[in-house]
Amino acid sequence: MTENTSAEARSGHLGEVAALFLKLGFIAFGGPAAHIAMMRQEVVQRRKWVSEQEFLDLLGGANLIPGPSSTELAIFLGYRRTGWLGLILGGTLFILPAMLLVLAFAWAYVRFGSLPQATWLLYGIKPVIIAVIVQALYNLGRTAVKGPLLAVLGVAVVGLYLLGVNVIILIFGTGLVVLLIENRGRLGTLQATPGVAPALASTPLAAAAVPFSLTVLFLTFLKIGALLYGSGYVLLAFLRADFVENLHWLTDQQILDAVAVGQFTPGPVFTTATFIGYLLAGVPGAVVATVAIFLPGFLFVALIFPVVPRLRRSPWTSTFLDGVNVAAVGLMVGVTWQLGQAAIVDVVTIVVALVALLALIRFKLNSAWLVMAGGIVGIVAHVVAI
Repeated sequence: MTENTSAEARSGHLGEVAALFLKLGFIAFGGPAAHIAMMRQEVVQRRKWVSEQEFLDLLGGANLIPGPSSTELAIFLGYRRTGWLGLILGGTLFILPAMLLVLAFAWAYVRFGSLPQATWLLYGIKPVIIAVIVQALYNLGRTAVKGPLLAVLGVAVVGLYLLGVNVIILIFGTGLVVLLIENRGRLGTLQATPGVAPALASTPLAAAAVPFSLTVLFLTFLKIGALLYGSGYVLLAFLRADFVENLHWLTDQQILDAVAVGQFTPGPVFTTATFIGYLLAGVPGAVVATVAIFLPGFLFVALIFPVVPRLRRSPWTSTFLDGVNVAAVGLMVGVTWQLGQAAIVDVVTIVVALVALLALIRFKLNSAWLVMAGGIVGIVAHVVAI
């Protein structure tokens, strides 16, 4: 009887994981900071799967490994909720809607030679996303900033990020600074310090044009997924180095169009790989490219997940994780400032952002409804402008 009840509970949890991340996959516009904010609202505030601190620690773990941080956070949360099946479901269903949408755009691009315009829809959605991120930052910041040192470092991360300092340096550097300062009395017993991240280098697969094959496509995206830290701009650099300069399979314009589709569709920006795969080999190429770029993230999370709770128990690694967490929040603040400048551009978008923020704080409204409402505002504004 107990075993049956346990099996039913696990099955119910799997259903929750599937429904949540499938929904987020359709509505999570705005990039990693927005995805993280929406996940926090769902799993900390509404469903209470994890505490604020555990959410931050999982986010810190996602920032320590290469790959798309918000997708890896979805994988972490699925694993945390219901084990291996949750790991697979959480990540796959967060990726799947974006992959299908990007596939549709790629088909239209190949058929008609241009990208469909979605600016009118995003006009209303973007200010809502800013409101969702701001609310999340307030709560995450209160948990991450545990004292004056972390507060100062968090502000420093924001400033250095806006000045263009490398994201990896900020994440690992902040963690190391906190570890050394908080454990200065234990330095005599220090045996090792946390390692540094892999260098941001894209290793050329070939010096000249290479005949197309699905195997080379798979290995190229597998390498990118295993090495890449940072934003869509870093992804752009990797893609251009491999597919334009080394393999000579695509043009600069095709790479820019692929990244643009990844930016204005919901879900992870890494579904840019889907677009490129389709351009090169149709649906089989899209599937191969998508699987290859996301596969390392699933493997990294499976390896790292058991370690995250242990990081919190050690005085050395706990302080390192505190530094990583406050750096992650600082980076989100910096990204939000940049996104806000592009999203809040006139009176209408100011009003949409303020109303959305009020709805989130005062009425605890689900962000999914706000995103849809923002899209409607964008459509109405477009029609009125015409």
